[in-house]
Amino acid sequence: MSNMKAILNPTSVAVVGASNDPAKLTGRPIAFLQKQGFTGAIYPINPRYDEIAGLKSYANIADLPEAPDLGLVLVGAHRVIDAVRDLAARGTKAAVVLASGFGEAGEEGRKRQEQLREAAGDMRILGPNTIGLVNLSDCIPLTASGAMEVDDFPEGRIALLSQSGGILGSLLSRAVARGIGFSKLVATGNEADLEVSDFLEALADDDATQVVALYLETIRNVARFRAAAAKVIAAGKSIVAYKVGRSESGARSAVSHTGALAGADEVYDALFKQLGIIRAQTFADLLDIPAALAQGRLMKGNRVAIVTSTGGAATVVADNVGLSGLDMPAPEKETGEKLQALDLKEAELDRNPIDVTLAGLRPDLFRSILKILVESPSFDAIVVVVGSSSIAQPDLVAQPVLDSLALTEKPILAYFSPDAPNIVRTLNGRGIPAFAAPESCASALQSLAARTGASQDGASNAQDVDCSDIAPGSLNEAEAKKLFARFGVSVTREVTAETPEEAAQKAKDFDGPVVIKILSNEILHKSEMGGVALNIDPANVGAECEAMLARVRAATSAKIDGFLVQEMVKGGVEMILGFNRDPQLGAYALLGAGGVTTELYKDAAIRLLPLDRTSARDMIDEIKAGALLKGFRGSPKADIEALVDTMIAFSSMAETLDGRLSEAEINPVFVLPEGQGTRAGDSLIVLD
Repeated sequence: MSNMKAILNPTSVAVVGASNDPAKLTGRPIAFLQKQGFTGAIYPINPRYDEIAGLKSYANIADLPEAPDLGLVLVGAHRVIDAVRDLAARGTKAAVVLASGFGEAGEEGRKRQEQLREAAGDMRILGPNTIGLVNLSDCIPLTASGAMEVDDFPEGRIALLSQSGGILGSLLSRAVARGIGFSKLVATGNEADLEVSDFLEALADDDATQVVALYLETIRNVARFRAAAAKVIAAGKSIVAYKVGRSESGARSAVSHTGALAGADEVYDALFKQLGIIRAQTFADLLDIPAALAQGRLMKGNRVAIVTSTGGAATVVADNVGLSGLDMPAPEKETGEKLQALDLKEAELDRNPIDVTLAGLRPDLFRSILKILVESPSFDAIVVVVGSSSIAQPDLVAQPVLDSLALTEKPILAYFSPDAPNIVRTLNGRGIPAFAAPESCASALQSLAARTGASQDGASNAQDVDCSDIAPGSLNEAEAKKLFARFGVSVTREVTAETPEEAAQKAKDFDGPVVIKILSNEILHKSEMGGVALNIDPANVGAECEAMLARVRAATSAKIDGFLVQEMVKGGVEMILGFNRDPQLGAYALLGAGGVTTELYKDAAIRLLPLDRTSARDMIDEIKAGALLKGFRGSPKADIEALVDTMIAFSSMAETLDGRLSEAEINPVFVLPEGQGTRAGDSLIVLD
């Protein structure tokens, strides 16, 4: 038996520190195991008892008749390390450590946690500081949590992984009240050993799980998380993540625009998008979205039909569905004719929502309408909105919906306008996602429509380019562009000059207006210092350089290397392409609207490296400025493929330089009309 199988599905469990009183925390685990019908061997360990819960009690771990698959450690922090060491010595494959007082408890606690991990050896550890785990699909509760004091747990196809035990208990109680079932529940605690990623990887192969819900506070090992999530998605399963800490993720102060545009939360957003993980925007979404996905039915398009027995509630649902970006078309001709043939003059059948309020709540009516809608090519999902008249007779709606499920693979959801928790619970338990809030219904539909897998193949773009000649520190613009050019980034035609006289002489080689910039590796934002002049006639370059030098010297004492004279690019769409490094998630690229308005509009897309062409195109599609590249209102289409080439070359440079690269940015990247390529207009690079 593998270590992960031993922790999720053990055939024998040793309970270290077990009590004979099921009312106590130390007495609950055996009581829970027996109540849930665990068929494996249970070995209580407590020298004060000969028998616990009808089972032989052992004085110590060494006395056990066999090496248990798993040890459930209930003793206090001061005794945990010895217990874990003894379990490992006995050959136990995994242990669940409930005690607190470890990594969360300051420096002493962190040292104790390191000692715990050393004591475990090859044995895997869940915790410490965890409420444990529950395998509902195999009736194996490995916890002492009072949240398990429930008589009827609905079993389902949702696995919940939480980095907070309290949140897991909260979600469990809410799910039980709603009739939403789980397959596995895991609180990872301090993650001294086993992390969310370990369980993600294991759940990819779990036949009882269709959806994994994640409550995340952090990701400790990004590479492992990415690999595990990709495995789950590749297995045809869904992941829904609720990540806390959004309000604390303000944009970091940095020398580049990229650092100001991308806070930590935006980088998490990018990671989830790349992996195909659905992000729960509200805490309620962490139950509502998995409940809809667990039905195993996905929308093939974005068209929703609403059939209602209460007009006002349908309007609220329709409003939220529209805000979610979904479409609610009226029935097309053939579907409309079938609905009209029902001859319900008091119903509104030619529009969407389809309102049968005045026709009365009749099962045959609902059944007929739903059959027409599930067979219609006009709709990809159906929402049944139910009013107060259903409270007394819930089967009037439930049975027609259940009958319709057998006729289609389309998602069918129910929204209850009155407060009817028992009916919501009943429908969820019978496989019909039911909601008490219109926003939740819309979020669920949106998740069923926006199904995309991981867009990144993970292949590195690093090149065999020697950059050993480049010294650490900030490069001036000319140096930065030369480095970009080594990796295939097209740059503007330009020359450098140490003096205004030299600049004037070299400017004669340009046919049209030029741009003049002050050249300095100590001035990263030249325009703010008066160090940029646009549309200058080559004949006036000398005088403009003299004036620029005076402006810049009045504004700063920074070292000045000279001047940059470059061609004046016209007719292109200005974009920003940036690189930065998140302290937790690692290196990422950013694409957004460029030029002087970059931070004003904050229109940007982010992806973690490595970047592939699919991800690059997704970034272009994601930003509003992407419309300008595609020929907005008759303007010429920009060279999008050349921009993709530039993005890949840019990320290649970032990967090749790896840890040496602190920040990099091209702003603007001029994306010229189709077939004319791109030009790097201004560049910034900071090397460590």
